[in-house]
Amino acid sequence: MGIVAKQSIYNLISIGLAFLIGAVNMLFLYPTFPGREFQGLIVALLANSNLIQPFLSFGVQHTLIKFFSDAKSKEERDRLFWFVLLLPLIILILLIPLYLNYNLEILRFLSNDNKGVERFPFLIITIAISTAYFEIFFSWLRVNLKSIFGNFLKEVYPRVLTFVLLVSYAFQILDLDQFINFLIGGYYLRLFTIMGYSFFVYTPNFHFKLPKSMMSLLRYSGLIFLSGTAASFILDIDKSMIYSLTSDVNVAFYAVAIYISAVIEAPGRAMFQITSPLVAEALNSKNKVRLESLLKKSSINLMIVSGLLFLIINLNLEDFYNIINQQGYESAIGVVIIVSLGKLFSMSMGCLNNIISNSKHYSYVFWFSVSSAILAVVLNYIFIKEYGMLGAAFATLIVIIFINSCKILLVNYLFKIHPYSSKTLSVLLIISLIYILIYSLPSIFNPWLSITLRSLLIIGLFCIPLFRFSLSKEIETLFEKLIKRLF
Repeated sequence: MGIVAKQSIYNLISIGLAFLIGAVNMLFLYPTFPGREFQGLIVALLANSNLIQPFLSFGVQHTLIKFFSDAKSKEERDRLFWFVLLLPLIILILLIPLYLNYNLEILRFLSNDNKGVERFPFLIITIAISTAYFEIFFSWLRVNLKSIFGNFLKEVYPRVLTFVLLVSYAFQILDLDQFINFLIGGYYLRLFTIMGYSFFVYTPNFHFKLPKSMMSLLRYSGLIFLSGTAASFILDIDKSMIYSLTSDVNVAFYAVAIYISAVIEAPGRAMFQITSPLVAEALNSKNKVRLESLLKKSSINLMIVSGLLFLIINLNLEDFYNIINQQGYESAIGVVIIVSLGKLFSMSMGCLNNIISNSKHYSYVFWFSVSSAILAVVLNYIFIKEYGMLGAAFATLIVIIFINSCKILLVNYLFKIHPYSSKTLSVLLIISLIYILIYSLPSIFNPWLSITLRSLLIIGLFCIPLFRFSLSKEIETLFEKLIKRLF
């Protein structure tokens, strides 16, 4: 089994476990014990922390991935590692006094004068710092093709931490302020853990010299920083705007719906963590055949796995919300369907985003991100005021379709490659036919049993054409190896 397949599988298991624990947190513990208002506040706080994080990391985690394969000697790699560690520290020294003096103004701007968010400026900046450095060390592990433990810390650990804190809150061991303090402490424990493991995997020697391509590193980091800032706005601006334009309760409903639809991205998140360094290597060695192979294989495999998840999620939504059995949450069913369509389209692109960001044409990432952020703000403002949560979902879908279409056209123009083939149409047809066929089937009295039976039917119907027409050799090989191990 290749390194991409092997590490992707382990990463997918971690992400699957993370989503399971996260589902318990989002769908049961938050609504049942602290309540929807508390859930909406925490989601909004973390969203604002994610908006600040790119200003601190300055995009160096992506710089490490792009330039690592260019560094041929250990000294060059050591210089690169120290560059990505020290640059954010210098930025922190410059920005922390500014944040301490103007944190209320900054938070009022980000949260549209929401008093709940303004109460916890310390949480927002401290978690932003820990997350920024965590991403740097995670990229450190990725370039050394050791992503499994880092992925566990990235995906599973925060959900377990939240689970423990919510249970403690439910038993009145913690109050709100203690919850916040332990949340911050937990994020820093994660940072110190990945820091120690990263130095164990690769320990750089310190050199009193700057990297040879210093200006190229700064230029790339600057553009990625600007792009990352815009991307963070795209990811979290909808929650912040719902919080400010409607209510904190709606943020809880919307966040749960987004969380459910994000399951479709799980296979991509698992694969991209290991394919990104491989794409950078193929680009640096000018191996177009390898690059196209990575693009097409990642595209069809992600579309198959994500398409199956799309069907299982969207064809079981009513039963799923019946299991949640929390008043008001079912109002966001439409959000799941709309956003998951955009997620499926994004997965169908395979590693195309990695190609753009790791190529010499990376400056386009900035323009794509900025235009997406502007479009997201405008559409969210218009649609949320008119349609509420569904408006935010439609705004997200439009932005995804627009920007992804631009990226596909760009890669096709620059590299004369694209992610799609006749197999793509076959998978799309299979997804559509199964959706139409299963949608009309009624639910039975027990939602757990209904979900189980419907999901088994979906998997059976999906696997028949998948293996009959050999749509993915990688999935077939993986399936055969799993069968041999089990029997």
